[in-house]
Amino acid sequence: MALTGGIATGKTTVAERLRSRWRFAVVDADELARRAVAPGSGAIAAIAARYGSDILLPSGQLDRSRLGAIIFADPQERAWLEGQIHPFVRDRLAAAADAWKRGDGESEWFTGGDRAIVLVVPLLYETGMETLADAVWVVGCDRETQLRRLMDRNHLDHAAAEARLNSQWPLGEKIARADLLISNDGTEQDLRDRVDQAAATWLGQP
Repeated sequence: MALTGGIATGKTTVAERLRSRWRFAVVDADELARRAVAPGSGAIAAIAARYGSDILLPSGQLDRSRLGAIIFADPQERAWLEGQIHPFVRDRLAAAADAWKRGDGESEWFTGGDRAIVLVVPLLYETGMETLADAVWVVGCDRETQLRRLMDRNHLDHAAAEARLNSQWPLGEKIARADLLISNDGTEQDLRDRVDQAAATWLGQP
């Protein structure tokens, strides 16, 4: 199963609930993307060659703030960067799904339990990775809530937060394509209850 949604809608919270409460094995595409640009990787070398060494911190890690300012202001640059990262992520997601099907509980690509596997992929539909899963759950909330959460979480002004939201598919389109919507417009307890209900149904429990 795949879990997606818009930025700052609550995907991480849902995934953690599935892992800790329901023993779902979790594969996080964002974590795989961080591995793709680790110091010494081919992707980070290409990024530094394109944008200059100032795009790197003294530690050799990416300066994500500086890179974000570039790619969220220019769709062509964002597309170029995604071309460096997404093939790596897709390959590892597919490897994780295959390992799960073989019953390999020791795969390096996922963490968590033994009852089901969930691929957490923010850009699932944008990248065509929904083909890796047999069902898609989407975490959603209204746009104003999403915008406020993003501004608070990433310390962004309104314009910068809007640019990040606009870089993804409209949330309504993801909801229309998904098999299940988990609404995150209420309290944290409301969200936990909805996740628990969805997980119990998925596992065939009353």
